[in-house]
Amino acid sequence: MSAAQVPRRTVFRDVEVAGEHTDVLVRDGRVVAVGRTRRGDGGEVIDGAGGALLPGLHDHHLHLLAMAAASRSVECGPGAVRGLRELRAALRQHDGQGWVRGVGYHESVAGTLDRHVVDRLCADRPVRIQHRSGALWMLNSLALQRISSVLDDSADVERDAAGEPTGRLWRYDGRLRAALPDDPPELRPLGRALVRAGITGVTDATPDLDTTAVAILAAARADGALPQRLTLLGADLGAGTGFTVGPRKLLLRDHDLPDYDRLAATVAAAHLSGRPVAVHCVTRVSLLLTLAVLAEVGTRPGDRIEHAAVVPADVAQRISDLGLRVVTQPGFLRARGDDYLREVDPDDLAHLYPHAGLLCAGVPVALSSDAPHGPLDPWANMRAAVDRSTCTGHVLGVTERVDARTALAGYLCAPDDPGGPARTVTPGARADLCLLEEPLAIALDKLDSALVRGVMIEGRWHDARR
Repeated sequence: MSAAQVPRRTVFRDVEVAGEHTDVLVRDGRVVAVGRTRRGDGGEVIDGAGGALLPGLHDHHLHLLAMAAASRSVECGPGAVRGLRELRAALRQHDGQGWVRGVGYHESVAGTLDRHVVDRLCADRPVRIQHRSGALWMLNSLALQRISSVLDDSADVERDAAGEPTGRLWRYDGRLRAALPDDPPELRPLGRALVRAGITGVTDATPDLDTTAVAILAAARADGALPQRLTLLGADLGAGTGFTVGPRKLLLRDHDLPDYDRLAATVAAAHLSGRPVAVHCVTRVSLLLTLAVLAEVGTRPGDRIEHAAVVPADVAQRISDLGLRVVTQPGFLRARGDDYLREVDPDDLAHLYPHAGLLCAGVPVALSSDAPHGPLDPWANMRAAVDRSTCTGHVLGVTERVDARTALAGYLCAPDDPGGPARTVTPGARADLCLLEEPLAIALDKLDSALVRGVMIEGRWHDARR
């Protein structure tokens, strides 16, 4: 970003900071003063009208390219379609002549999908439908023909008794990409959506990003399409500029968990390279396997658990004793809670996406969306952390509720310290800021993204209302 694009001096006039009404002076991308300023000193002036000025929110786990692709996909989830008839109509109404990409599917819509079922839905165009977990793609026969060059003999390709692919591919995103038409994603609308949510930085948790994906994200960051600060968990060290490389993402595939020795070797290799690990754990088994490995191999500062979707009550202290942190997504309780009530083992229901219990055990906890698999809106996710209610009003784990200020803190911690202290608006801090329409007490009561007036990223103002 050139100096010509960023005012050297900006004053936020009449904003609430740490409970006090004051002014904030920003110069060269840094907060340089908090206190009443003289008027008429030049530079850009933003009248806060008494609204709270916060550090910008950081989403600690999402998937940018998948979000961009989802915006051009057919919604196939239970909130959009019901039954095979409506699913067929949605797929057939998709514009264009090429591939049809569906997202958000769950078995509650129309049961298990394989190539034969998807053929009955739409056979004359290649179709791929992603399960809402993000772990599974379901393809029709024409799509399987188009990507046959990347089908391998691994357990990720489900096969029938005759050895033929069923069209169900597990954790196949990277391999599929090589056989799909080149269709560069448009990230500018996503950058604007993040601004409207008050988000000034994101951590992309997609594992094993290839050089093309890294280049796309870096280019969007460089040209301002994606103005947010960017941390990548799936990039290699030294992969490029314009972003930070975070811990190495390790995706534990629940349908095919690695054996103990292989996971231990992978963790040890990451640590030896000087890099912490961020381990995907959405089941009790994957979490316990991860903790056992880390207890033997040893931990490194920055090691973290992604999701921690099921944490038995006696396990939180083990996470704390190992010095791990957790990046979780309370928004799933709202978006999928009623399905959890029907599908999850009753013994696990009270331990889904815990928060208060982890904090009590001394585990640092950061919040995130896992978008597009979970709802992006951070304010809605904070509400879910506070009330833990499903769409029909059932409460999952009442003792895991936290207050609104604690929930907000989960989005205010630094990208490299998820669950650590909330950043503050103080002299010397980066000018990554979020201005609200109302004082903080009102914002905490409402937890509504409509209160976001705009954000400043690296000293540049982005108005959320434009």
